[in-house]
Parts: sequence; structure tokens; C-alpha cells
Amino acid sequence: MTDQHRPQWPADVLEKAAAIRLLALDVDGIMTDGKLFFSASGDELKGFNILDGLGIKQVMAAGIDVAVITGRRSPLTERRMNDLGIPHLMQGREDKKVALVELAGQLDLSPQQIAYMGDDLPDLPAIRYAGLGITVPNGYWFVRQHADVCTVAAGGSGAVREACELLLSACGQLEASLQPYLEQN
Repeated sequence: MTDQHRPQWPADVLEKAAAIRLLALDVDGIMTDGKLFFSASGDELKGFNILDGLGIKQVMAAGIDVAVITGRRSPLTERRMNDLGIPHLMQGREDKKVALVELAGQLDLSPQQIAYMGDDLPDLPAIRYAGLGITVPNGYWFVRQHADVCTVAAGGSGAVREACELLLSACGQLEASLQPYLEQN
């Protein structure tokens, strides 16, 4: 398989990623493009990228736990996370680091075993706490400055899939996660 289109990760990033047992994600700006749409009746609308969903399923199949920590409360977010089978959904958590520390305690994980992906200032303490902090190119500049990794893809446009592939690559399971799709007739 040619790697010409696959992001090339620095050795130090791969080393940190190899230790990850939990991928924690923000929603708005990471799993979506950060835009909020409201219908005339006030209903909220969000768009989630299908590429991200499959990446999440692949990392969970590889034994990496996934959590979503968001400052907002949204029935749409709850529905999408349920569709994906994400076991840890923490909504209405404005202090995301506190939520992440609580979850780490429940799962008996050290910060070095956690990757956190966020895009704005409320995410920064969690990004700095985690062993691997990930952001997106459309994230706030100050957050990009402090993250270990900035994806090539923008939030809502496959960035989560890219982060998932980083984790799968680091633990040597990317090829195995792709192989079943080559075997289908």
C-alpha cells in the first residue's frame, strides 16, 4: 500500500499515541464544523462526518475507549453518540479537564494513556492534561500552539478519522482495521 496520501507523523507523536487507551473528543468544531443551525421553530441542526464515525468504530474495535465531552447539551449529539456506540458521553460539562480527570479516575487511566481532541479555549486545559493533545487547523490559534498534533483535515471534515488513524498506526493496527474491506466481494 502506498502512503503518499497518509499523514506522516513524527516519531515523538507516534510514541505518545502508542500509549493511548482513551480518545476523548469535543463535539462542536471537532466532530462538526463548529457551525450551529437552527430551524424557524428553534430546532437545532448539526452535521456529523460519516468518515469520523467509521474511524471511531475502528479504534473501539482495536480496544481504545472513546468518550465525548462537550459544554453544550444536545439531543442530536446524544443520538449520534448512541448510533456510534460511544460508551462515555458527558454533556453540559464546561470544565472539560475536570470531566476528563473524573473519567480517567473511573477508567483507572493515567494522563499519558489519554488523547484529547478539541479546538477552542475551553478545551485547552484538557488538551494540556492529556498525554496526547490533538486539535484541528480551523481551531483557535492559541490552542493549535499548545497541542501536540494538528490534523490536516478540518473539524467536521474527517479530522476525527485522521486522529483515529494516528492511534491505529501507533499501535500497529491500522492495516488490520483496513483489511476486512479488501476482503469483501
